[in-house]
Amino acid sequence: MEFNTDTYGKCRFCNTTGHHRDITKVYNVGGVREVYYDIIMDCFNLCIEINTGKSLLICGHCIQQLRDANSFRILVMNAETHLNGLGHENTVYINTRTNPLDTEVKLENVKEDNESLQVNNHDDEERIFHEDYVSGEQELLSRYNDLKPLPSRESRKYICNKYYKELELLKGQIITAKSIKIDTTDQVSHKINSEIYVTEKLAHINNVTTILENSNLIAFKTRRRNGYICLYCNRKFENIEPVTDHQVESHCKDKIKSIISKYPPDRLAVYAHVEDIKCSICDKKLPNMNELKYHLIMAHKKKIYTEYGDRIIPFRLSKNKYDCHICGFNFETFGAVERHMNIHYRNYICDQCGSGFITKNRLKGHIRSAHVTGNYPCEVCDKIFQAQHKYKNHIDVIHKMVKKNKCPKCPERFNDYFHRHKHMVDAHGETPLRYKCNVCDALFKRRYALSCHMKRRHLDMRDITCDLCSYKCYTITELKAHMIKHNGQRTYECNVCKKSYARKKTLKEHMRIHNNDRRYVCVECGQGFVQNCSLKGHMKTHHMEYINNLPR
Repeated sequence: MEFNTDTYGKCRFCNTTGHHRDITKVYNVGGVREVYYDIIMDCFNLCIEINTGKSLLICGHCIQQLRDANSFRILVMNAETHLNGLGHENTVYINTRTNPLDTEVKLENVKEDNESLQVNNHDDEERIFHEDYVSGEQELLSRYNDLKPLPSRESRKYICNKYYKELELLKGQIITAKSIKIDTTDQVSHKINSEIYVTEKLAHINNVTTILENSNLIAFKTRRRNGYICLYCNRKFENIEPVTDHQVESHCKDKIKSIISKYPPDRLAVYAHVEDIKCSICDKKLPNMNELKYHLIMAHKKKIYTEYGDRIIPFRLSKNKYDCHICGFNFETFGAVERHMNIHYRNYICDQCGSGFITKNRLKGHIRSAHVTGNYPCEVCDKIFQAQHKYKNHIDVIHKMVKKNKCPKCPERFNDYFHRHKHMVDAHGETPLRYKCNVCDALFKRRYALSCHMKRRHLDMRDITCDLCSYKCYTITELKAHMIKHNGQRTYECNVCKKSYARKKTLKEHMRIHNNDRRYVCVECGQGFVQNCSLKGHMKTHHMEYINNLPR
């Protein structure tokens, strides 16, 4: 038989290549609808996988064998019905609309009594087929070839046998809305247990909820300029200690799951303050987050999906002190320790540079800022930036003078964190941050200064080299200053005498000449100088005796 709607490919069953039919589509053969996927289900009780990318085609030879098998199945069912003496009333009819058959079945090798039985049943099937249409159904089916017909009364007992039996039990009874109660608990739970599938977001919600409910972790959203934000009620606190007292006294943890569920999946990250991790079920102390998860799984049989990355990020926080709970390293700002945690929680990896990030949203931001470059020129000072966020930050800080760092105790605002901290020390009596050198006990206000001190004084680590000469230095800032010698650009021009300089610092020193700014004064004779080098030369020339008497 030639097919007009065939698809070229391999047969799913015998691997024959050619123009074949699709087992999931509906075909009309001699007025009978055939769906080969349904026939295979009826004959062999076999569910074929159709979403795996495998071939869904069947060749003509396999179709003929399938028809023969289906015809034999019907013959056996009707013969059994006849032999068991069920009578005409309970004869098993197979509706050709829901179980497609080939009406042109050859029965030459069947006994004569079975032949007559099959012919009689075939007549009954044709009668059911034509008489069981509801009003307008036949016209609707003629317009849509792929639309499946409604089940008949007789075929319902085979489509859903339990439903059919329930209907039989309700015959002759008065049914009200309140009396209907369908118990599907066993079926649903069985289906969930046998075919369980958990998405990444649901796994993270379960993990975060389980850990927070059964531990003493103090959860907060983030640390902003005005303080810490409680995860459960969005209340803000200046320091982490009041958050701890607030959550212990005010909050039960019943609503954690509903709160975590509102997070977008690409931004789901919960920060937690950690002092001594403790299981709230048995009060056992645990050294770290991994041990806590293992304890909850093994000791208390809690379900935690360990194959997914962590979304609870632990910190050890105190007043103006930010420590990493994993490696113990401390930082000047919360933003610094927050960026540092990407090293430990590499849930998403940048395929261009290998950097790791806690959430997918942070990875996207990294790609936009680090790998999607362009030219963003400043219309005020003609500087060019390769990233839009750097250009915007330049406009806000330099030209608009936006002061984002607000003092939590007064209305003062500052350009950066360090000026704000200095204000807190001077105006409000805060303890100044000091970083101590482990070798010589020198103190520094910034970690960067301590790092430079270690490189210069104790390690002599000149690890930054110039590509154009043999020059080596300690910092990138020194290298940039050195590179001016190679490019020779003099971009800083004096507005008074039109002299130009390569460095902005040199231009500022030059402007003292025009302003008569003689800030360097000789302690011996009181003569003033514009530059410190001029003062040193003066001292060596006129006051060498004073220099020799200075303590060594």
